[in-house]
Amino acid sequence: MKVYLDDVRDAPDGWVRAYTAAAAIEFLRSGKVTHLSLDHDLGEEITYGTGYDVLLWLEEQVMCHGFTPPKITVHSANYGARPKMEQAIESIEAFVEGNK
Repeated sequence: MKVYLDDVRDAPDGWVRAYTAAAAIEFLRSGKVTHLSLDHDLGEEITYGTGYDVLLWLEEQVMCHGFTPPKITVHSANYGARPKMEQAIESIEAFVEGNK
């Protein structure tokens, strides 16, 4: 399953859209997500979370619980948050690569 986290943009063909960080995390918990594309801003942050919140959850699951992450990309237009998100992805990927 390919999950596209975004509150405004439609998901590309073949992707399932998640509107909130919590919804994306629920898809990830299913163990069926192969690809994850993240937006950062999802509306009111306290209510809907952010794409970075999903990455923090993933980082903990990978590093503390042996979770296998999907292929992760960022499609966010938030220039301040995008580098932070990409750094989190690099951290997750480096951890997985170092533990093979």
